Amino acid sequence: MMTFREKLFKHVYAQEFSVSRVLYQQETGHHSLIIFENELFGHVMALDGIIQTTERDEFIYHETLAHVPLFALGSAESVLVVGGGDGGILREVVKHREVRRIVQVEIDSAVIEMSKQYLPNHSAGAFDDPRLEIVIDDGLRFVRQTEERFDVIISDSTDPEGPGEALFTAEFYQGCHRCLRDGGVLVTQNGVCFLQLEEVRATAAHLKNYFRDYHFFSAAVPTYVGGIMAFGWATDDAVLRDVSPDVIAERYEQSGIKTKYYNPAIHHASFALPQYVIDAVDGLRNR
Repeated sequence: MMTFREKLFKHVYAQEFSVSRVLYQQETGHHSLIIFENELFGHVMALDGIIQTTERDEFIYHETLAHVPLFALGSAESVLVVGGGDGGILREVVKHREVRRIVQVEIDSAVIEMSKQYLPNHSAGAFDDPRLEIVIDDGLRFVRQTEERFDVIISDSTDPEGPGEALFTAEFYQGCHRCLRDGGVLVTQNGVCFLQLEEVRATAAHLKNYFRDYHFFSAAVPTYVGGIMAFGWATDDAVLRDVSPDVIAERYEQSGIKTKYYNPAIHHASFALPQYVIDAVDGLRNR
């Protein structure tokens, strides 16, 4: 049987997936894209040799990154999704009835089209939502040039290499700040913090220059080896990180949204970080 071997970290982790069959494989112009079937994880997508998402555990990542900012804000009408071509973030965002407009900026249209065909459960029809506008463009260029303002920005990027590198720069975070409405929230994919702590430090160093409140929240996603995944959090309204459990629970119940991972208890627990992450972030706050 064929295998797919992911080697992301030097000297340590490699993981292999058995490949029941290759569903799609192509050089897209931006990425080396493969979608294959695995008996345990279902359909699996990898870009440039790195696993991006699987049918089995994607809900943990997508529900956390989407619902934490949306339930914290409680009244988001406009959402910008940068990246996220597989449609998982979009699937969760469209569940929020108060959201009236969604813009998704994806650099590679092939990722969207192949995800619709081979990972249809990720988007679950969300690409057909009438509130959505898809923009095929570079995310950094978009946030620097758009005249629109958003309540929530979700950066669902690849790792900071290749096309995804620009979405971890000071210029990107500055651009996000300029197109956030007052009191809006930016959240970002920020890697597996035990093995990618420098990404956390680098992101915090950038965010502190543009936002009054910055922090991280987390979830453990089995596919992403090495421990918990960190998500960046940035806003000018520090109250949003401390919305009471009762308020989050009320919003969740009234929404009628069904989830497999996220719930009000998870919402608050996700902001509890290991001490080594707190030390890394607090070390920057004190400079």
